[in-house]
Amino acid sequence: MKEKAKAGAAASAGLVARSGVTEAAHATGRYSIECRAADGTLRWREDLRNLVTTAGKNDALDKYLAGSSYTAAFYVGLINESGYTGVNAADTMSSHSGWTEFAAYSQSNRPAAAFSAASSGSKSTSAAASYTINGSGTVKGAFLATDNTKSGTTGVLYSAGAFPADRPVQSGDTLNVSYTASL
Repeated sequence: MKEKAKAGAAASAGLVARSGVTEAAHATGRYSIECRAADGTLRWREDLRNLVTTAGKNDALDKYLAGSSYTAAFYVGLINESGYTGVNAADTMSSHSGWTEFAAYSQSNRPAAAFSAASSGSKSTSAAASYTINGSGTVKGAFLATDNTKSGTTGVLYSAGAFPADRPVQSGDTLNVSYTASL
């Protein structure tokens, strides 16, 4: 086999490659909330995505990348429908002008969030945070914070999420809230 090239012929080859590899981790999560009547029947169930606040992301980064003997303590709170205008990435426990805490439950503190081991980039609560409702009202959503003080304004607000529609509760109901965080 003979190959002949003319004087004006040219050949070139090249390789285009990405100069770097990028990886991104996005903090996300989901709340699963169910409301049971005093007789145990299911009134409603709602799953909602949450917003991980800037304060929550910063706290996670500080603890994971710089902490040496950090022990996590997280508590689940409820968001009141009354006066609700929205959750915001800039929200903190001391400043969240778009919502207030729903506190018409008999527990003296916010219930603790106990987590199972992480798997496949997610970490879920091992048991639901449970509330015994002792007044009527409307729950708009849920939040996760590092302080257990009912209606308190200290600690770190990790995340908050709202239902697409308001959810009524009445005295005697039990709310069970589960949470899954993912990266």
